[in-house]
Amino acid sequence: MAYTLEGQLLEVCTCNTLCPCWVGDDPDGGSCDGTLAWKITEGNINGVDVSGLTLCVLAHIPGNILQGNWRAVVFVDDRANPAQKQALLDVWTGKLGGPVGDLVQLVGEVVAVKDAKFTAEVTDGKGKLVVGDEIHAELEPFLGAGGKPTTLHDTIFTTIPGSPAYVSKSPRYRAKNTELGLDIDLAGHNAVQGSFRFVA
Repeated sequence: MAYTLEGQLLEVCTCNTLCPCWVGDDPDGGSCDGTLAWKITEGNINGVDVSGLTLCVLAHIPGNILQGNWRAVVFVDDRANPAQKQALLDVWTGKLGGPVGDLVQLVGEVVAVKDAKFTAEVTDGKGKLVVGDEIHAELEPFLGAGGKPTTLHDTIFTTIPGSPAYVSKSPRYRAKNTELGLDIDLAGHNAVQGSFRFVA
């Protein structure tokens, strides 16, 4: 078995709510600039323990998400030792296949890999994601009539295959990155939360 990874997803992007990418429609405004972070609570990659680490992809998606050609910057938890960092990159560059490999096939170019300090937390559905000094996002879930979080199931696109996604809104999304030429400062746009379990 190549990897077993469990944890939480925190995702924000420049699309309005709800993000059309999840149902295969074109992104609002024609392109999407999104941050996808996977916080691993328990994880093993070819015998390397990666529990407690986080990896994030900041991506420019030039059109329909299913057509790929993403340009991406990958941020790796700065607490990872060299073996852990290589193991995480082996998964998120698709080398080890599985559900993550299927997802990262959409990435056309990784323009940079960077170490970063992470804050990635969710309490009672409210979350915060901070990646170095380049990304800051807050997340709040939509609630249904019964007070439970609104969820998406069986969507054509997902960053957490096999798991429901909790649709959210971001009170603040700030991303400033030179490699992708991004300078984003938005309020009230799309966010998604969820749990994942990836096995390959």
